Amino acid sequence: MVQVYELMSGVTLRCFPADKFKQGSLSIQFLRQMRREEAAVNALIPAVLLRGTEKHRDLRDITLHLDDLYGASVGAVVRRIGDYQTMGLYCGFIEDRYALTGDRILEPMMDFVGELLLEPLLVEGGFSPKFVASEKKNLIAAIESERNDKRAYASAQLFRKMCAGDPYGIPRLGEAEQVEKIDPVAAYRHYRNVLTESPVEIFYVGSGDPNVVAQGIKRIFAQIPRNPQTLPAQTAFQDAGGGDYSETMEISQGKLGLGFVTPITNRSEDFPAMQVFNTVFGAGMTSKLFANVREKMSLCYAIGSGYYGAKGILTVFAGIDCDKEPVVKEEVLRQLALCQAGEISEEELTAAREAILSGLRGVHDSPAAIESYETVAAIGGLKLTVPEYRAAVEKITVADVARVASTLRLHTTFFLKGVRV
Repeated sequence: MVQVYELMSGVTLRCFPADKFKQGSLSIQFLRQMRREEAAVNALIPAVLLRGTEKHRDLRDITLHLDDLYGASVGAVVRRIGDYQTMGLYCGFIEDRYALTGDRILEPMMDFVGELLLEPLLVEGGFSPKFVASEKKNLIAAIESERNDKRAYASAQLFRKMCAGDPYGIPRLGEAEQVEKIDPVAAYRHYRNVLTESPVEIFYVGSGDPNVVAQGIKRIFAQIPRNPQTLPAQTAFQDAGGGDYSETMEISQGKLGLGFVTPITNRSEDFPAMQVFNTVFGAGMTSKLFANVREKMSLCYAIGSGYYGAKGILTVFAGIDCDKEPVVKEEVLRQLALCQAGEISEEELTAAREAILSGLRGVHDSPAAIESYETVAAIGGLKLTVPEYRAAVEKITVADVARVASTLRLHTTFFLKGVRV
């Protein structure tokens, strides 16, 4: 069970007591309203922080220090959760009880995280230009790699078109042209505002004393002049139109994306039912889309659906021959209509419930999995604990699935079509 502590205004610590792992983990994330003008710099800053501090001035020094902490690790965290973008650090480290007698890891690790956050290597009032230039190249490469993955590119384009009036349409890492404009001094000035204004979510997994963790976090934030701003609550999908869009590339296999909207979000009582519907409909090898559109009718090379509960969005993507767009779209809608009419077998329902339950059983398999699930749930607004979620899924009926399926409406389509290369 997650234990929640409000350490000070705008700083929340969540602890998940666990003694079955040899490693503990700690994440510190700053929450920002998703804004196009700052998405890229928010994504860049954690990587720059990891390049060097005033005391440990380069990657070699940082690596040697982490080696002294029994091979601990620190990485950047950048997430898009509904209307929010999070930025920060995630670290993993051996539990104190597995260290040599007299050695402590948890407290020194928190002190080092504080150093990374508060003592970056500065040059003339800004981040190191060398670090910023290097990480800008890395970030641009990560953004542009999307274009090489046609499925990922088509997905991104669908969300851009579909969410033109919603923060969810802003790419998690920002746009390449935004990255190009980042200046080391302006980036550091923005970071100082992030430290001052942003709500902070800290998540600890391990067997350590939560009071020790709380005191370590307080030591960090006592050094910051805090004036935290309250973020607006997460919102459902903000509609700005929709429509049918297409783009041509030199590809041999088309990528068809259909975006649906529903008023059901992860903050709704019907969230578990919508998750079951999504699995019956298109998420997995037992789904209607896979079994019929791909296997039985051979209309596509691959097909699947995904439900984004923070916003109430469901998407379907299919890899198809470029002349098959109309028939594939028609068949996807027909399978949706079957779900809405309650034409779902007990075998389909049982397989869908078990797939979700299996995933929930794996939530607590590692500190990283626990942190990811629980943090995203807390920030995204999901109120169910894992046991409550499991119990709700087990009770879902065909009638429940049909009811939530009937709330969906097709909003946007995007077709990445092309010519054989």
